[in-house]
Amino acid sequence: MPELPEVEVVRRGLERWVAGRTVAAVEVHHPRAVRRHLEGADDFTAALTGRTLTAAHRRGKYLWLPVAEADGSPTGRALVAHLGMSGQLLVEKPAQPDETHLRARFTFTDGGRELRFVDQRTFGGLVVEDAPGGDDIPPRLAHIAVDPLDPSFDEAGFSAALRRRRTEVKRALLDQTLVGGVGNIYADESLWRARLHGTRPTDRLTRAQVAGLLDGVRSVLGEALAQGGTSFDSLYVDVNGQSGYFSRFLAVYGQVDRPCPRCGTAIVRESFMNRSSYSCPRCQPRPRARR
Repeated sequence: MPELPEVEVVRRGLERWVAGRTVAAVEVHHPRAVRRHLEGADDFTAALTGRTLTAAHRRGKYLWLPVAEADGSPTGRALVAHLGMSGQLLVEKPAQPDETHLRARFTFTDGGRELRFVDQRTFGGLVVEDAPGGDDIPPRLAHIAVDPLDPSFDEAGFSAALRRRRTEVKRALLDQTLVGGVGNIYADESLWRARLHGTRPTDRLTRAQVAGLLDGVRSVLGEALAQGGTSFDSLYVDVNGQSGYFSRFLAVYGQVDRPCPRCGTAIVRESFMNRSSYSCPRCQPRPRARR
């Protein structure tokens, strides 16, 4: 599933190619694409046709574009998107043939490039919902925590909240109410950089260890963002259909049996919440069991 760097790359593309344009028409090609819009596909289409998408924002793994009337006055609503496992928001020339898994199409009054929502597995979705504050976050997304790259991120508050939890540190990193945007890939990479095993209890972390973990999260997210995110297959691409290249720089995720870049020990894979965790057994020793 796309994580913060991948979604941020898409947001930047939307800001460049879509923000400020007025929607001429919307086509919904598959009902699951707008299943979260409870009023139905016709209402979804009507809510956007003739209106302007004014900007592109992100909270965690969600995107939203505030909707304004054609004259620029706010409607108090926003187009919210989640990419799910395989969703893509592509900016294409109108003459470009339709993608096999095209789910929705947005054309614009300027006659330029279209915005297309493509989703092979149909786990992603689009919805128009209330966003009374204009550029403020829609209420549905308010429970998602600020991510560590946001200037407003509260380090002291995060440290205190993390150390109050009685859980494992990897589970805490994946909790979007605690820290936004981190998924399985970047959790493993961040823990490797911080020399912490994912099962280490959060209430046993020292302040120095939390600070090291935050440094690891920020560095890996920043480096991944600079590389356009991580693409393992054709399902994650930016708005222009380009893959990200951070997979070339992964230290542990997906690197089972390969040498740790730091110490040379073979990377191991462990089962985790119906997924996998990757770590270096020497750099990231398992914590001792509680007495």
